[in-house]
Amino acid sequence: MSPPRVLGRRYEVGEVIGRGGMADVHLGHDLRSGGRVAIKVLRTDLVEDPLFLARFRREAQLVAGLRHPAIVTLLDSGCDEVDGGSADDTVRVPFIVMEYVPGWSVRDLLKRGEVTVERSIRYQLGVLSALEFSHRAGVVHRDIKPANVMITPDGAVKVVDFGIARDSSDPAATITHLQAFMGTPGYLSPEQVRGEVADARSDLYSAGCLLYELLTGRPPFVGDDPVSVAYQHVHEPPARASSHHLDLPPALDAVLATALAKSREDRFQDARAFSQALRSAAKSLIHREDGARADRVPLPC
Repeated sequence: MSPPRVLGRRYEVGEVIGRGGMADVHLGHDLRSGGRVAIKVLRTDLVEDPLFLARFRREAQLVAGLRHPAIVTLLDSGCDEVDGGSADDTVRVPFIVMEYVPGWSVRDLLKRGEVTVERSIRYQLGVLSALEFSHRAGVVHRDIKPANVMITPDGAVKVVDFGIARDSSDPAATITHLQAFMGTPGYLSPEQVRGEVADARSDLYSAGCLLYELLTGRPPFVGDDPVSVAYQHVHEPPARASSHHLDLPPALDAVLATALAKSREDRFQDARAFSQALRSAAKSLIHREDGARADRVPLPC
């Protein structure tokens, strides 16, 4: 059996725990600290593609500056030389080392039917807290979706995968129609579909799609193919969330109507405004869960 792969003479690479369009994420072991880490490694077939190399490096640069409890922490980054297929040929493969986040993605929890209305609101407030911080730092995520939100065993929220994030002041934040689909069509804002500049309000639209799915179990728009879904984002209003979940109060429909407005001028203008509206609409629901949790907490000896 071959010895385990070690990156940067420090990080032992273990099993794959996630796959994306441009990288694999491995469970890793930090030989220096003894702790577990997550190691994101660019796929070897993409290491000579300037677009993907730039995206990967940009993720490392942007996330390195984001230190927030609801954003995955970047610990290290570097390049690893691997065999390119011939005796004299090696390629440099970049990697990112992040904190290991135990738990489940929101996508997994939705599939298992384990998301209540009260938990949905708590998870969403965690995501909005992360976005408020990243937006203040000038970073637009551009790919908020259930797969990119992790929930730890104690219920903490972690936003992950800044692979297509941009500095909001970067002129290259304008993406082409084709590149827009590097994001996920079910959660793209209308302006991203049109190939326009994505800003903080674009993230808030995607967060609105996330909240809609958390509350109803389905995204606001579904279709037979990505193009039909993208068309609906631009041209069609979503059904009221309460039409899928009859117990939802009208105030939550109103929050979603603002979050999912076609024009970004009609949406919440920042994550704090979204959070405040959501807290106000869901106040009674949050109080109800707080009481239920209090009843289940065991008393100390």
